[in-house]
Amino acid sequence: MQLIGMLDSPYVRRVAISLAVLGLPFEHRSLSVFRHYDEFAGINPVVKAPTFVADDGTVLIDSTLILDHLDHQVAPAARLLPEDAGARLHALSVIGLALAATEKAMQQVYERNLRPAQWQYEPWIERVEKQMHAAYALLEQRLAGHTGWLCGERLMQPDITVAVAWRFTQFMLPGVVDETRYPALAAFSARAEALPEFVGAPLE
Repeated sequence: MQLIGMLDSPYVRRVAISLAVLGLPFEHRSLSVFRHYDEFAGINPVVKAPTFVADDGTVLIDSTLILDHLDHQVAPAARLLPEDAGARLHALSVIGLALAATEKAMQQVYERNLRPAQWQYEPWIERVEKQMHAAYALLEQRLAGHTGWLCGERLMQPDITVAVAWRFTQFMLPGVVDETRYPALAAFSARAEALPEFVGAPLE
């Protein structure tokens, strides 16, 4: 199995960490969709990160689809989404909020860092920043007073995705999201980032 993409992408990083948690061996090819466009296109002409190449050569794109495939490569008890329908619904709700925060953070990064200043549209930046804060506020409510992992005693996909989203936002948008505004999220992310699976997939 191969995972293609840079770990500065939160979508690539959540897959890399999940692979490590699941104990699935894989090769990580750290290719940039910008700097290594032609090489990336040779693997996946769509040039989308993450790209996953299964052992039989099948190419998957989109982190959520990749993670669904990986969950079915292990025994049910080891999967990163709960089997119980109610618990799974709760987990998907949390993941959706974390992915929304990630998407809105990513849009700000593109707008502020890649678009020339004269072409930046401040009302749009304000809108996506507000949406990002709304997602983080809801996650903070879910985590407040929560001392364990979100689905029980072991780390699962909601935990990974929330922690990856928070770390990406803090790294790429320093000062935009004040940690004191979301103390439960900050503490939760710090606990996850100390785990060997996270340390082994550093945000580059």
